[in-house]
Amino acid sequence: MNKTTHKIYLATMASVVVVVTIYLAYTGYSYYQTPLEERFYHPRHDWFKPSGAFGHGLGIIGTLLILIGVSLYIARKRYNFLGKLIRLKYLLEFHIFLCTLGPIMVLFHTAFKFGGIVSVAFWSMVAVVLSGVIGRFIYIQIPRTIEGRQLSLQEVKGMKTDLSSTLYDQYQLDDDTIEIFVQFTQFEEQGTQKISSSRLKQALKKSNIPIDKRKDVLKLLKNERTLSRRIARLQTMQKLFKYWHVANLPFALIMLVIVLIHIGVTLAFGYKWIF
Repeated sequence: MNKTTHKIYLATMASVVVVVTIYLAYTGYSYYQTPLEERFYHPRHDWFKPSGAFGHGLGIIGTLLILIGVSLYIARKRYNFLGKLIRLKYLLEFHIFLCTLGPIMVLFHTAFKFGGIVSVAFWSMVAVVLSGVIGRFIYIQIPRTIEGRQLSLQEVKGMKTDLSSTLYDQYQLDDDTIEIFVQFTQFEEQGTQKISSSRLKQALKKSNIPIDKRKDVLKLLKNERTLSRRIARLQTMQKLFKYWHVANLPFALIMLVIVLIHIGVTLAFGYKWIF
């Protein structure tokens, strides 16, 4: 999947979420804004109520989307399911799509009426969704291969070049200029004084580097600084990701258990959908 196709892929999923949300809100607006004690008299109460054909269907479809999204991602990550057909990165994005659209449909299934044990499941679902946003942010901070595999600290360090030797061998720079360039790439990692872009450009002008080669040097320095930042953040982000899993799992389990109880109670009381 090239960059253009990937952008279309993301835009399509985002559009679906937005369109579905707008449609659900517009279709049931008059019902959802009606006070709870007056909804029984609404002309479409039997359609939009949680046990109605529309409301019940939203709950079923939303729950299935969440289960499919979670199951596919776990199967791919732990058992390499579909590993030869789709990269983990794209499957994670599809997982986020399903686990965003599903809770939205479940929200409209409740008709914005929260109470009893179901409210615990709902707020657990909200916590899972919010933690998923945080988890996604942490995930993208960790360097990965093009296939989506997480890079180790040694692999990231191996991507760095011997900057001092490269600058000396290719451009015959003096030690003071090389020190400025090295500090520019490593100040965040090493805690040394910050080298500004303006000072860097001044050093470039004073050096004996040809004008047509200065862009190449600047690109090299910026790449090295990016790698230094990644190395400095890598271990922190890996730890945060582990802690995130620990915090995310209880909410997901609570939601799952209560949803199963909710489904069991619903069936026990004879609430069925269109079947």
